[in-house]
Amino acid sequence: MKVLITGGAGFLGLHLAKFFANKKFEVVLIDIAYFDKKEYPEECRFIKCDIRNSQSLNSIIKKNKIDYVIHAAAALPLWKTKDIFEINVKGTKNVLQAAFKNKVKRLVYISSTAVYGVPKKHPIEENDPLVGVGPYGQSKIDAEKLCLKFMGKGLNVTIIRPKTFLGTYRLGVFEILFDWIHDGKKIPVVGNGNNRYQLLDVDDLVEAVYLFTLNKSDKYNDAFNIGAGKFTTVKNDFITMFKAINSKSRVFPTPAFFVKKALWFFEKFKLSPLYQWVYDTADKDSFVSIDKLTTVLNWQPRYSNSDALIKSYKWYFKNYSEIKSRGSGVTHTVGWKQGILALVKKLM
Repeated sequence: MKVLITGGAGFLGLHLAKFFANKKFEVVLIDIAYFDKKEYPEECRFIKCDIRNSQSLNSIIKKNKIDYVIHAAAALPLWKTKDIFEINVKGTKNVLQAAFKNKVKRLVYISSTAVYGVPKKHPIEENDPLVGVGPYGQSKIDAEKLCLKFMGKGLNVTIIRPKTFLGTYRLGVFEILFDWIHDGKKIPVVGNGNNRYQLLDVDDLVEAVYLFTLNKSDKYNDAFNIGAGKFTTVKNDFITMFKAINSKSRVFPTPAFFVKKALWFFEKFKLSPLYQWVYDTADKDSFVSIDKLTTVLNWQPRYSNSDALIKSYKWYFKNYSEIKSRGSGVTHTVGWKQGILALVKKLM
């Protein structure tokens, strides 16, 4: 069996490649970014391809006789608005068209719970309103609409809406958090930290993707939330983490209203890497119902919020020197420039 993974050079792409190769799939990875091939199973095939190029996509799927497609490629919120819509919407349309034309057995699209915006009820369910906050959230909604269109044409498509996921090799915004913890700094939270904020371990996400990939049933042609099954409050999950890694860090509550206004200002003037959806939801409950997914798959996630945080930080600590030598960027596999947050860190 052959699987094509878009966004193969990314954090999720790497974990998907390892899992599917271990399951004896022939893995084909495409991306416009650099592949650090030493991190991947030897049998993986790497192809440089921009998903905005429909001809290249179609040729790759046809030539390699791809059975399944996992569409994980995406422009992230720190990217330019034009690129976000071109990659996340136009690129998704190209992937869907190529999969449909070449009769792929199933396409799994990695969406985001950002499609719900800042919801007013919890847990969030799949049929709740979709409200795009910023270009990234709106682009994910637009891409999901395309998925539904191709479902109607007869293509088997599964839409997965993961909560913010982390694990080994995950940096990005989490590198800022881990950097502060590494240096024993107080960790500011927006508000008092008593809100419930669900995360997700990447290993649970990858296993769910695998289970969806193999099934041809129409009941899998739908949208599904996924997140940790066990989580408490932001404050308590951090406290559990700090104890497990023997950290001197502690939670530092902040006034939500003023902090959000400041972060909005810093974002507009490109002084902070934190984007609106992150700080708008940081002091609020943010968790989804995963009942639909666990019922359909007859499966449960293994890792709690604190499990995922602890596992990720231990990998970060072990690889600290190498990670710091990479420099910064705008993907999940490198740290983000802290901007004015670096100054705040000194005060903590």
